[in-house]
Amino acid sequence: MRIQLNGETTDLTESLTVAGLLEHLRFDAGRVAVERNLEVVPREHYATTRLTEADRVEIVHFIGGGMEAVEADPLVIAGRRFKSRLLVGTGKYKDFEETAQAVAASGAEIVTVAVRRVNVSDPKAPMLTDYLDPKRYLYLPNTAGCFTADEAVRTLRLAREAGGWNLVKLEVLSDPKYLWPNNPETLLAAEKLIAEGFEVMVYTTDDPYLCKRFEEMGCVAVMPLAAPIGSGLGVRNPYTIKIIIEEAKVPVLVDAGVGCASDAAYAMELGCDGVLMNTAIAGARDPILMATAMKKAVEAGRASYRAGRIPRKLYASASSPLDGLFF
Repeated sequence: MRIQLNGETTDLTESLTVAGLLEHLRFDAGRVAVERNLEVVPREHYATTRLTEADRVEIVHFIGGGMEAVEADPLVIAGRRFKSRLLVGTGKYKDFEETAQAVAASGAEIVTVAVRRVNVSDPKAPMLTDYLDPKRYLYLPNTAGCFTADEAVRTLRLAREAGGWNLVKLEVLSDPKYLWPNNPETLLAAEKLIAEGFEVMVYTTDDPYLCKRFEEMGCVAVMPLAAPIGSGLGVRNPYTIKIIIEEAKVPVLVDAGVGCASDAAYAMELGCDGVLMNTAIAGARDPILMATAMKKAVEAGRASYRAGRIPRKLYASASSPLDGLFF
């Protein structure tokens, strides 16, 4: 019998169930998700779902769980409380070991993960879950690399099957060069995902109207870009970011474009609830040190925002009182 397995033609010597195929390939059924002919196969149906001639099968896993945190100023997303307001990605590192060290140094509790095909030729190959314990970190599946609503929805259905998480990050891109959000397709995807019970954190442009629309349709957080993904340009339009924050009743997290610690601190001083970044840390000369710097920057920026900055003036204001001078 011949099937398409992760895009490759594969001959099977006998008819197998999904469970039988995973056993044949020596994959742990609890660590992957399976799609058959564009439909996710629920894990409880693996033993009863029999493959047939020309079936298209995808087996995926996460590449690169959450901690309850209770303190005076938690970040609250979809009812979950987090101590850290820094969210980090898990891509672009030289290896999983560096990924784990950088994430630990960042203090992040939420890590974004992409969903990709498993390596069927090497079922024992290391996976992200071997280095970042899902019981310690909340995995936030995202739709990086998706350019249509259908691609994004399909990806997150598989992600939920693989890990059981409803909280997801939705991004639908318009082009491969600038990675600008495709907002019409993002709206379509968000509508479908919310209807299926997903808790959607949505990446979008820094447009107050669109952010409000995403909130009103049921997204649990809006994530306007600071600048294009991976550009390191920092917050390019603080004025619209502030409008989005003032109008929002859900968390606002700057996503994409941060380059250095001062960028992260500035975003937090504007009043953002959090910052998500990947390239700024993974692409640094010393990712571990940069992760530490970003942790401190986000904390300092939040403290500065809560403390309240002095008004800007066009004239001086003496720090020391002038009354009682002796000359």
